[in-house]
Amino acid sequence: MVQEVQTPAQKGTTLVDVKGLKVHFPIKGGMLGQTVARVKAVDGVDLFIRKGETLGLVGESGCGKSTTGRAILQLIKPTAGSVKLGDVELTTLPPNEIRRKRAEMQMVFQDPFSSLDPRYTIGQIISEPLENFKRGNAREIREEVAHLMEVVGINPFYANRFAHEFSGGQRQRIGIARALALRPSFIVADEPVSALDVSIQAQVLNLLQDLQGQFGLTYLFVAHNLSVVKHISDRVAVMYLGRVVELAKSESLYEVPLHPYTQALLSAIPVPDPDIESRRRRIILEGDVPSPVNPPSGCNFHPRCWKAETICREVVPPLEEKQPNHFAACHFPG
Repeated sequence: MVQEVQTPAQKGTTLVDVKGLKVHFPIKGGMLGQTVARVKAVDGVDLFIRKGETLGLVGESGCGKSTTGRAILQLIKPTAGSVKLGDVELTTLPPNEIRRKRAEMQMVFQDPFSSLDPRYTIGQIISEPLENFKRGNAREIREEVAHLMEVVGINPFYANRFAHEFSGGQRQRIGIARALALRPSFIVADEPVSALDVSIQAQVLNLLQDLQGQFGLTYLFVAHNLSVVKHISDRVAVMYLGRVVELAKSESLYEVPLHPYTQALLSAIPVPDPDIESRRRRIILEGDVPSPVNPPSGCNFHPRCWKAETICREVVPPLEEKQPNHFAACHFPG
C-alpha cells in the first residue's frame, strides 16, 4: 500500500487518500437468485491526490477506472477500503452527511449528450445544485448562473435554451459549469473529452486547466488516451484489472516506466516522425485480459508478462516506492 510520508512536501497537503478500495458486483444465478460469483471491478486500489494537482488515471477499457472514480465520490458504495476527503472518512458517513459533502466533490461525466436532462433549460441545469443547497435567492442564483456560463465560454443569453440546441463541446462546457456551481474542491473528470471531436478536445482540456488555477481545483482525470493524460496531468496512475500497477510524476512515468504493462502501453503510442517510428520497439502483449470474475493469482498481469517468474504467480506485488516518488506493483520493475 502507498504510504503518505514519502517526502516533507507531501505531508499535510493530501486532499484525497484512497487505501485498499474494492468494488465487487454480485452475479446472481439459480432459482433463488443467489450470488454465484462476483465481478471484481476494483480490487484493492491505493492512491493519493494532493491539493491543487491533477492525477491522471489510465488503463484499458474495463480495467475499473470509472468505477474507481465513482466509488471515491460514493456514487457507488465500495465493498471495502478507505476513502478520505481531507480528514473525513467518506465510506462510513450516513447518506445525509454524504449529501452535504457533495458540495465539496463533483463529477464531469463522459457523455455530454446523456448527462444533461433534455427536459431542462441550460439555466435550470446549472442552477439546480444552487437551489438544492440554498445558495442564494432567485436573483442571486440567476446572476451566478450567468457568471458560470461566462466562465466556461457560453453566452448567458442562451440560458433558456435546451441541451439539444448545443454542440458536444458546448454541452461539456455546460456540464463543467454545473460541476463548478457549488465551488467544490475536488472534481472527478470521467473521460471528459473522449466523446468530443479531436478539434474540440484541446479547447476543453485548456478550459479545465484554466479553471483549476482560477478556482483552486483538484482533479482525478480518468482517460484511456495516454497523450491527453500526459498533457493535463501532474502525476499518472496506471490501472490493470482493478489494481493500480504504477503511480508516478507524469514526466517520470512517460520517460522511465517501471511496470511491464506501462511499458507496453507507451510502446503503442505512434510517433509522427516516420524515421523514429520505424526504429521503435513495439511490445505486443500476448493473450487477452483475464476476466475480473476470476482474476489470476498473484500479480494480475503475470499471464501476459514476459518477465513473469514463479513469485509473480504466487505473491501479489505491493505498490511500493521503487524510485523517489515513483511507485510500482512489480516484483521485477525497470
